[in-house]
Amino acid sequence: METVILIALGSNIEPRDNLPSAVALLAEQLVIVAVSPVYASPPVDAPGSPEFLNAVVKVRTNLGPRSLKFGLLRSVESRLGRRREKERNAPRTIDLDLILFGDRVERAHDLELPDPALLTEAHVAVPAADVAGGAVHPVNGKTLAELALGLESRLVERPAVVLVPAPLG
Repeated sequence: METVILIALGSNIEPRDNLPSAVALLAEQLVIVAVSPVYASPPVDAPGSPEFLNAVVKVRTNLGPRSLKFGLLRSVESRLGRRREKERNAPRTIDLDLILFGDRVERAHDLELPDPALLTEAHVAVPAADVAGGAVHPVNGKTLAELALGLESRLVERPAVVLVPAPLG
């Protein structure tokens, strides 16, 4: 059985450039299995900041969760000009979060799997359901499609943003 690995992408600084660039850089190191539509969402706890554009990619990799998050994802963020500010919800060129790694459950100060945002945040749950709706949340046992129900009304789809120019293989 395939391990479902999901990465959430978000940007509110030049997102129409940074989201596709992030997917292209990820594709250099990972097998991209599926890409969600792009959604617009208001910034969390940062009134006055520009809206975020968000998506989720489903990937295959031989990397473990820590190598993926702290190696590859941080490297891609750095290449795209991400600066980690003291303010947690500051505007950013790109934010890449490992949100699901199969049935792995981990609670450490620097890594939570599955990401708690899958349960509460539309900008994470809805695109995750788009690419892996049948995947089961390893803690509460609901499918990602079930978790997204009721949250989708908080998002606006932005179909003009193309993250992958060619069919996935």
